[in-house]
Amino acid sequence: VQLQASGGGLVQAGGSLRLSCKASRMIFSTYVTYVMGWYRQAPGRERELVASITSSGRTNYADSVKGRFIISRDNSKKMVYLQMTSLKPEDTAFYYCNGRSINYDDVWGQGTEVTVSS
Repeated sequence: VQLQASGGGLVQAGGSLRLSCKASRMIFSTYVTYVMGWYRQAPGRERELVASITSSGRTNYADSVKGRFIISRDNSKKMVYLQMTSLKPEDTAFYYCNGRSINYDDVWGQGTEVTVSS
């Protein structure tokens, strides 16, 4: 597994969680060419993009999380983070770390479960 995600858990509505993803098996020169992102998949729903970030720091967010989630990356550590605040029950899902190459090849981490109780 090239991407290792962690940080999920159970939280009450309005709470916060921080997800982390390490590209442990990806060499640095490759990692910095990848757009990194977080996707999520709720039961019975398709996987959807939550947020993405380029190596230079340009970000993109789903409308549903704008103003609540912040994606960041530390290239020196080959890490990407998702800070989630003001969580809602509808944020409940498995969250997946993703890396996309310049050729649009995807690598995925294992999912980490986020459960938001009302």
